[in-house]
Amino acid sequence: MRTLLLAAALLIAAPASAADFDQTDLFEAKVGGYSLYRIPGVVVTAKGSVIVYCEARKTGGSDWGHIDLLARRSADRSKTFGPPVQLPTVPGPHRKNPVAAAQKLGKEGEVTYNNPVMIADRDGTVHLLFCVEYMRCFYCRSTDDGQTWSAPREITAAFDAFRPEFDWKVLATGPGHGVQLKGGRLVVPVWLSTGTGGHAHRPSVTSTIVSDDGGATWKRGDVAVPNTAEWVNPNEATVAELPDGRVMLNARSESKTNRRLVTISPDGATKWSPPALDDALVEPICFGSLVTTTGPRPLVVFSHPNTLEATGKKASPGSGRDRKNVSLQASADGGKTWGKARTVEAGWSAYSDLAPAPDGGVYLFYERARMEGATENRYGRLTLARIPAAWLRGA
Repeated sequence: MRTLLLAAALLIAAPASAADFDQTDLFEAKVGGYSLYRIPGVVVTAKGSVIVYCEARKTGGSDWGHIDLLARRSADRSKTFGPPVQLPTVPGPHRKNPVAAAQKLGKEGEVTYNNPVMIADRDGTVHLLFCVEYMRCFYCRSTDDGQTWSAPREITAAFDAFRPEFDWKVLATGPGHGVQLKGGRLVVPVWLSTGTGGHAHRPSVTSTIVSDDGGATWKRGDVAVPNTAEWVNPNEATVAELPDGRVMLNARSESKTNRRLVTISPDGATKWSPPALDDALVEPICFGSLVTTTGPRPLVVFSHPNTLEATGKKASPGSGRDRKNVSLQASADGGKTWGKARTVEAGWSAYSDLAPAPDGGVYLFYERARMEGATENRYGRLTLARIPAAWLRGA
């Protein structure tokens, strides 16, 4: 009974008032020539500029359709944003990933750019990684605060190094953001799949790729979360450097307990601790984000849809649940324990990404619903919320 009461308590999120933080809608479905905007990411550069980015899906919601990568940039700490701009592309010809073609996912002639990940370097560089057709990975950089980008350079070889251990057919970075550790190492969470299961995204494992030379070269890390009977199809992970210098990886999965998977490494690449299902972090099977705030009393903050409700279907163990109630949970002890979830968006809301704000708060860039006439589009908007430090601490 005590376990059931604890689980129920974890789902009670403290409500937020609209006056507690500012929100700005930055992308809206069916505006700007795209059917849908999904998979949000956000970073804050060394100069304090805020860059948001996403997948712009041309004709529908499919992960495998025609997708471009777009970004918007604010040079005044999110007060105003420039127009959407397309991120770098790769010259063709392009072909569909064979595992997607085998499942009739997407069409020949459509080019899928997917899973953009940025890292804000302390030296002012902004690093960008992205994938094409879930089978090639590219890297480029900006040295002018995200205004222009270098030509993309392919780094798929870093993923090829996984093949002796896991013969992947599908690769993906992030999504969301990567991190630069105090020592300078760049760390990007990744997931890999053989592509034989549902949506060509399963079965899967999670790991990282890292660079110790400012993005010039990349290498694979150890597999952080394998696919087992207990840790089912770990994928879409997020990483943060903890206040003590260790690196936490927090992964989505289809594990039967519907809890987030967590593992810790001393360097973001090797010696991952045995994955653990964190009872305090529920898993509706959706991407969530992790970040460590700035300042003398740093918090580790986690964002995700905080619910295990399943409207109109049986909530069986390990099954997907409603994507709503995007909330934040903060930890003052490096992720050992988590405070009560605080609701940012009570309605339908899904993927989110976090970036540390200079004042010790966070930026939250997330998916939420939008009414289109009498119909609710559950992925209708990408919205940026500016969450102050006091709100995170419950003040």
